[in-house]
Amino acid sequence: MQSTYATRGSGDNRSMQELWADMAKGATTLLRQEVELAKIETKEQLSRASKAGAAFGAAALAGFMALQLLSFAAAWGLAAVLPDGLAFLIVGVVYAVVAAVLLSAARKKSAEVNLVPQQTVETLREDVQWAKAQRR
Repeated sequence: MQSTYATRGSGDNRSMQELWADMAKGATTLLRQEVELAKIETKEQLSRASKAGAAFGAAALAGFMALQLLSFAAAWGLAAVLPDGLAFLIVGVVYAVVAAVLLSAARKKSAEVNLVPQQTVETLREDVQWAKAQRR
């Protein structure tokens, strides 16, 4: 099996410019193939993620329904010893406190989120600087 790129000593009469052009063409082809592979892999992962998301959504709906029924059961259980309005008010206040605590925790976590991929931005800046230096 013979290599696509012959060595200088084997009688290859191509100029250095032609060799560089061939190398650039090969690199371009490789880059395009890598991008295509990344697209295919991303589509597969998105498909899996959407199926998982649907399962999480169904679980969330079932959990919400269970929470509602348990809330009514707790309120009616309290209503056996307290007036109905007061029993439902107590259960509602408990959920309001839980919601406030969860909201506070969510705000703290969301403040830590940075959607800009800093490492990629830095790499791109370095690439631009390198490309500018190569043109000179």
